[in-house]
Amino acid sequence: MTSAAVAAAPAEPFIEVEGLERAFPLGDEELLVLRGVSFRVDRGEYVAIIGPSGSGKSTLMYQLGCLDTPTAGRIRLAGYDVGELTDAELAALRNRFIGFVFQAFNLLPRTSAVDNVALPLRYARMGLRERRRAAREALARVGLSHREGHPPERLSGGERQRVAIARAIVTSPELLLCDEPTGNLDQRSGREIVDIFERLNRELAVTVVIVTHDLAIARRARRVIKMVDGEIVYDGPPVQEL
Repeated sequence: MTSAAVAAAPAEPFIEVEGLERAFPLGDEELLVLRGVSFRVDRGEYVAIIGPSGSGKSTLMYQLGCLDTPTAGRIRLAGYDVGELTDAELAALRNRFIGFVFQAFNLLPRTSAVDNVALPLRYARMGLRERRRAAREALARVGLSHREGHPPERLSGGERQRVAIARAIVTSPELLLCDEPTGNLDQRSGREIVDIFERLNRELAVTVVIVTHDLAIARRARRVIKMVDGEIVYDGPPVQEL
């Protein structure tokens, strides 16, 4: 398969994880962080992944984003077996299907919001005018049109995360992977960010998978996966006993 072949999305399930394991070297031994994890996510779902520190939830997120290679098991994303793809094909898969939102924002300093958002479009060989038009549309969708010329240092934490979300959606991905996206925000800003995720999921049918330690945020998802010691111990609707 060529990079150009990663263009049209095949059938359900959108994400399928089977027997996933991830081990890391620890001296003369190995630390098994993911232990036979299996689940599926259909298109348009809104899923929260929770668990205590060290439970493997962020490691799982990196696996779902094709940013790391499992020790064992299989991931299928949008019909493609991730383990069978070359590095170039994985990059094409990420660019076509996935938008990332991280806790640390990862914005370029001294660069305007609109140019931060437009950055992913450079790899699509899109002209500057077209990139900025698409970036402005993405900023408008997250309610930040009035800040498009501001660099990150002139934005609040919540505004920086909105820029990061706009950057994640500017390529029209089908999947948003969000790793502790409210971890650096106050409670009000965090609620506003989750409002945006819910609206994107509802209006654009974007599949949302969010890693969070905040149970209030997790309970706003339609499905919760709870991890402990690298294993899934709960997978179902949000309940009070999480």
